[in-house]
Amino acid sequence: MKKVMLVMAMALMSAMQMNAQTTRVEDKEIIGTWIMESMQYEGEKKTVCGKETGYTQFKYYGDDGEYACAQIVLTKDGKVVVMPHEYGKYTFKDGWYSEMGREAIKDAVILTDKNTYKGTWMNRHDIWKKKNLPDKVVKYILTCCKTKETPADVQQLIKQNMFN
Repeated sequence: MKKVMLVMAMALMSAMQMNAQTTRVEDKEIIGTWIMESMQYEGEKKTVCGKETGYTQFKYYGDDGEYACAQIVLTKDGKVVVMPHEYGKYTFKDGWYSEMGREAIKDAVILTDKNTYKGTWMNRHDIWKKKNLPDKVVKYILTCCKTKETPADVQQLIKQNMFN
């Protein structure tokens, strides 16, 4: 009798575990602002982002496909530096993710719940947390990312006057 109950308990636990692993988070849950919690390059120690390291990253996913990414640094003297990385479009459908028109990758973004995703970029494994930031902060970082691209006429003037 004990063996039968043990087998039944193990079967029930296995079924519960399989059910938990197949819980699907809707793709639309990516919409919003995300802050990098940690990153780990293959073969290296995990880096936890935040106050201790003075470093994190910001990503924004709009419901219309708008995408922005920036690095955020807290300097030793307490100032925040926003370093825009990219601004453009993203797609995310049925686990296939693409940003900036690059080739879509399966499982590059894995929503583990409505507030967490893990992903891999090249040989770096990241964990991101959804964060409700004040509108003023989001708008500022988006503006920084949007203006990252130097207009062609200004680029030409810089080349002529600074790299002649």
